[in-house]
Amino acid sequence: MPAKTTVKRSSKAAALVPVARPARRAPSLRFRMRVMSGETISVGPGKIALLEAIRETRSITAAAKAIGMSYRRAWMLVDELNAALKKPAVHSAKGGDRGGGSELTAAGESLVGLYRRIEARAARAGAAEITALLGMVR
Repeated sequence: MPAKTTVKRSSKAAALVPVARPARRAPSLRFRMRVMSGETISVGPGKIALLEAIRETRSITAAAKAIGMSYRRAWMLVDELNAALKKPAVHSAKGGDRGGGSELTAAGESLVGLYRRIEARAARAGAAEITALLGMVR
C-alpha cells in the first residue's frame, strides 16, 4: 500500500506543501507470557530476550546494550531469574586478563527453548482466532 499524502499550508507562503504519511502497518499479535511467583515475574519476555542476547554476545554488558537495556537492569534481571529457578540460567566468570564473560547454562538453554516452543504452539493452536481478531483491527 503506497504512503498516503496530506497537504499542509506553508507558514511562509500560501503555497501548499505535500507531506508524506508513513504507510499503516498491518496489525500483529504478540504473546506476552509470564510465569508469576506471587507478584514477582519469575520468567517473562524481557528475561527471555536478555538470555537470548547473552547467548549471542557471551556478555551481560553487551547483551544489555544489544537490547537497549541498562547494565544495572540486566544484572538485576539475571540475579532475579537465577534466584527464581531451581538451577541458574546464566553462569558468569569474574573479570581477569581477558575480562569476564557469561554464558547460558543447560537450564538457561532449556528455559529459552521451552518458552519459545510454548509461544509457537499457542500461536498455532489459536491461529484461526488470531486471524479473526486481527481482521477486526484497522
